[in-house]
Amino acid sequence: MKKLFLLSVITGIVVLLSCSVSDGPEGVREKRLEDPDYIAKVGLQPIGKFEKTYLDTIKKVIEDIYGLKVFILPEMALPKSAYTTVRFPRYRADSLLHILDREIPDSLDFIMGLTSVDISTTKTDKDGNIKKPESKYIDFGIFGLGYCPGNATVISVFRLENKNRKIFFERIKKVCVHELGHNFGLPHCPTITCVMEDAKETIKTIDNEELRLCEKCLAKISK
Repeated sequence: MKKLFLLSVITGIVVLLSCSVSDGPEGVREKRLEDPDYIAKVGLQPIGKFEKTYLDTIKKVIEDIYGLKVFILPEMALPKSAYTTVRFPRYRADSLLHILDREIPDSLDFIMGLTSVDISTTKTDKDGNIKKPESKYIDFGIFGLGYCPGNATVISVFRLENKNRKIFFERIKKVCVHELGHNFGLPHCPTITCVMEDAKETIKTIDNEELRLCEKCLAKISK
């Protein structure tokens, strides 16, 4: 069963790996059994208008951090089925994720949806119940959402904006590396400064993280 992991917020040194990335989802494991040198492929899927400079930045950081092959896909329209006005006009991240997972091209192993609009999901506690107060968490604004493990992630730059463009782009890179880490089966990490650390509902966590996996997380996905 796929689990969803998210980076959320209340308001709105790249490390080159010489080792290979772990197999991740079953499809990639099968391909690795057939060809040990197989390199997994990731598709960047713009959802609605999404700046090319963002795509180029994300492509490079995924290639540098994970050593994967990255392809930029044609833009897709924002699906009306994901639109919500439960709290604010925005798009449900879980709905977008299901669409991406269902429509991933056969030529790809992973797909990363990227959008500039606000996204949300229902945030639950450890027992699976909506967190209290329900009025806040039933439709909670987030940075990104991804299966753990799985083939799909969705990320929004809406809540990552900053007047300082360097900070803004660093946030984008960290969130993308984080969510793809979930696809490889990495849970949230308790190590402070690890890129897999839980955001704890604040952008400050992301700003304080380093753009790298800690040794424990790296060991889990490396051979």
